[in-house]
Amino acid sequence: MSKYLLAPLVLSFSALAQPFSDADSANLSAATVATPQSTQAMAPASGPVASMAHVLPAAEQDLPPPFGANLFVGGYEANSIDGVNADYRIATGDKIAIWLWGAVSVNDVAVVDAQGNIFIPEIGPVTVIGERAGDLHQLVEKQIKRIYTQDVETYVNVLTATPVSVFVTGPVLRPGQYAGISSDGLLAYLKRAGGIDSERGSYRHISVQRNGETITTFDLYDFLLKGTLPNIQFRDRDVIVVGQQGATVVVEGGARNPFRFEFANSKANGHELVTYARPLAKVSHVGVQGNRETGPFSVYLDFDKFEAINLHDGDTVFFKDDLHAQIMNVRLQGEYLGPSFYTVNKGTKLHDFLNHIAVSPEESNYQSIYIKRKSVAAKQKEMLDQSLDRLERSVFTGPASSDGEAVIRAKEAALVSEFVMRARQIQPEGKVIVSGNGHVANVRLEQGDVVVIPKRSDLINIGGEVLMPQAVVYNRNATLIDYVAWAGGFSERGDAERIAVVHANGMVSFNSDQKIRPGDQVLVLPYIDSKNMQTAKDITQIVYQIAVAANVVL
Repeated sequence: MSKYLLAPLVLSFSALAQPFSDADSANLSAATVATPQSTQAMAPASGPVASMAHVLPAAEQDLPPPFGANLFVGGYEANSIDGVNADYRIATGDKIAIWLWGAVSVNDVAVVDAQGNIFIPEIGPVTVIGERAGDLHQLVEKQIKRIYTQDVETYVNVLTATPVSVFVTGPVLRPGQYAGISSDGLLAYLKRAGGIDSERGSYRHISVQRNGETITTFDLYDFLLKGTLPNIQFRDRDVIVVGQQGATVVVEGGARNPFRFEFANSKANGHELVTYARPLAKVSHVGVQGNRETGPFSVYLDFDKFEAINLHDGDTVFFKDDLHAQIMNVRLQGEYLGPSFYTVNKGTKLHDFLNHIAVSPEESNYQSIYIKRKSVAAKQKEMLDQSLDRLERSVFTGPASSDGEAVIRAKEAALVSEFVMRARQIQPEGKVIVSGNGHVANVRLEQGDVVVIPKRSDLINIGGEVLMPQAVVYNRNATLIDYVAWAGGFSERGDAERIAVVHANGMVSFNSDQKIRPGDQVLVLPYIDSKNMQTAKDITQIVYQIAVAANVVL
């Protein structure tokens, strides 16, 4: 191999970025907002809520809640706030306080009469109906100045607003008549009626009728999506009518708003639904299932083509991330020149990757390359857990022929339980041995692989059950027992017949006559007394597995 290989690739962070979805605070579960039972918790104390579940059964179970179903859960009170805001329009019956001082003194409370006037002594009637409360002072002062041109100060204030009675009907939880003031908004009256019935009511078709005629309509999607809500001043005996729920489509999968959406018309296209559902950036395909006049309907298409498709009532739309990445992220560890993160094409093999890595032969042990792979680590962990499960079963299900043996088995079970608990915490490294005898296998790389190019070392690390775990200089004439002796020899629990050698290429061997090479690690495994523990064979096997998978001694 040449002293320096090709120059390294440029690190691409864009391939490492993973999209994530926002946690939408409005995304409440169906159990919270979609069932009649849940409305009892958010309803005011008044009203027959005890049997609401029997009065309003669900049309279909296990459906996601409709978009906007959490609108009436909380966040504002059903009762009107005290006082009158500046935008309030004066109505018949309102009480207005009037103070005059200076050349003339007046302290009076005037009531707006049926003609829309208030009467001020020495001034006469002043028309105030329909005026903004914030403009009332200026209006009355102007009329007073016509009589008293100087030396008179004026203060005018709206004391109380005339209450109005508004009817709320349609698919709401408690239709009926509700009191408030004319400046109370639509949402306040709907909240007093318990909110819109999520199973039958429309969030898009709400009208206000006055004297039998519709004076305005509301689409609450405009409020939910854009914050816009028409301003209306209610009058006595106005009627709020919530329409019947229209065509709906269920959204599932990779969307920020996985709700049941209602269309303003009987049909809509995919573009409109995308605006409501806000699919995640990673979505590549869309599935649509439903029924048409010709029978069951199902289609699976690219996201770009979905926006033009026509949707019908009852359709279910699945947003899917169905594109397999054609690039992979591979990391480098050990001794090399250049960056540690690389993006490679799917299907790249190890030799192709290494041809783009610069190394220094004096520092890198490139003939002992190995790979750490997540899938292998997961498999090693699975096999280790299976062995531990078998060990536990053998201990807790073993028969005892006498009371004395039962006591021994109980103590043995306690020891084994502690051993199992510690062994389950071991995380295997997932080593893939790809090098040996100076050759490197040309294996196919996987996403997340870590290619390890060990650093050249003149040391032998000795650990495990020795008296003084340490590193000693490599000696080509030394045997395995010599290295153990240089580490102080075996501890009381050390087993001379169970010595693992972890080579620089990741391979683990247990041959006492094997050849030690620079950079190797010697692990002395513990001795397990088969006379005192009947499960010694199983524990020995697990100890071996741990030594191979994680290079540790338990």
